[in-house]
Formats: sequence, structure tokens, C-alpha cells
Amino acid sequence: MGKLDGKVALITGAARGQGRSHAIKLAQEGADIIAVDICAQIDTVPYPMATPEDLAQTVKEVEALDRRIIATEADVRDYDALKNVVDKAVAELGPIDIILANAGIAPLGAVNPDHVKTFRDVIEVNLFGAWNTVHAGVPSMIEKGQGGSIVLTSSTQGLSGAGGTGSGAADGYTASKHALVGLMRTFTSWLAQYSIRVNSVHPTGVSTPMVLNEAMQNYLVANPEAIALGGNLLPVPMIEAIDISNAIAWLVSDEARYVTGVTLPVDAGFLAK
Repeated sequence: MGKLDGKVALITGAARGQGRSHAIKLAQEGADIIAVDICAQIDTVPYPMATPEDLAQTVKEVEALDRRIIATEADVRDYDALKNVVDKAVAELGPIDIILANAGIAPLGAVNPDHVKTFRDVIEVNLFGAWNTVHAGVPSMIEKGQGGSIVLTSSTQGLSGAGGTGSGAADGYTASKHALVGLMRTFTSWLAQYSIRVNSVHPTGVSTPMVLNEAMQNYLVANPEAIALGGNLLPVPMIEAIDISNAIAWLVSDEARYVTGVTLPVDAGFLAK
């Protein structure tokens, strides 16, 4: 018996990194998965983004746990595409109980970046994408009438402004992650009447392809102050995706049935410095 037996979870950015980890963890706890990822490159992102093969690997790992999964390539910036994904998946798997708005980009380290376009892309993926995800998925949850849980993936940069460089990428990332807190709080107020809980998680640096890539390393070399500001209190340079997944699995379970409106750091003490 798992903590999430019989639940259906919608997860964006599910092809790799934190999203894949969340899909596997929730499947281990008994949930069926609706997995969404763009599986394509965005021009302003200097590191390789997820591929169809990555999404297929997520499917393989969830199915190995004897759980159902519907995986679709879709852009979270496109509300109509997300709504179509949700409608088709709900028809097969049943109503949604859990929404993880996890998709995000951090396009630091680009060579000769277009700061205006980069800022817009980060805001649209990280913020508009989360809004679109919740609004595409929550009507099913409301109609089911049994409550539910939503988690928005923010960052320690959603609770701190340290490390700004004035670039479209850095400004956009920090602004979007702060904005997700406001979005979480307004969703919390709106959805409480339906017994739907909404929270945000705030990881420090996580060992995923969004962080472990050549462009990010170039950015850190060019901005050594970012390394100095980025240290955790606990003696680890980064945490693992499963650390976030474990926190989310608790947040969306009945063990956290009265936890809502919370900004939950999973940050090895980063914000306590």
C-alpha cells in the first residue's frame, strides 16, 4: 500500500531531472501519472533541453512500477495544448488529484544573449506555464469533489534576491520564482473552498541537467560571486532530485492534509545563512 494509491498526478517537465524523479516517486506511492514535457529546444536556452527519448525513459521507469502513465509532448506556454492533454488523459485515467507545476528553464551562460527575449521566455515558461498547468488541471480536481493537492516548483531564488547580474536570464529566473509564491498564495485562497491545498517548494541547487551543463559552468566562471553566494550551510554543494521528490510526496499525501499556503525550502540550509 502506498500513500497515493488510486491518485492521478499531472506533472510538467517530466522527461528528466526533478520531473522524472517526481513521477517515479509518486508512482512508487501508487499514483498514475500524466507526464508532460516540451521535448524540444527553446532558442534562448543555451543548454540541451529534454528529448522525446528522455520522456520515453520516464514512461519506461513508471511502467516498471506497474503504474499507468500517459506521456505527451506539449509546451506549458500553450494553454490550449495543455488542456487537450489533460482532457484526453482524464478520459483514460480518471480525474486529477495532484498537480505538480514543475517545468522551468534557467538559461544562464548564453553567449551574446538577447536579454529581452530571454527574460520573456523565462517568465512565460516558469510563470505562465505554472498558471496554465493549474488552470488546465484543476477543473477536473474540482469536479471530482474530493479535494486535492498542488505544488509549484519555485527555488531558493524565489525567497532571496542574492546573486543578481542584471541579465535577462538571472532577472527573469528570480522574478519568475518570486512570482510563483504570489501565484501559490492566491491559488491557496481560491481553492481552499474545494479542500484543495496549494504549496510551493524551494530547492537549492539540484544535481540535474539544468544545472550540470557547460553553459551553467561558463556562467559560474564568469560570475564567481554567484558561487560564493550559492553555498549551502550543510556541507553539500548540491542536493539530489529525490530530495525534492520526497518532500513533494509528503506534501501531496494525507499526512500533510492541513498544510497549505506554505513555502517549503529543501535547501540544505541555504536560506538560513
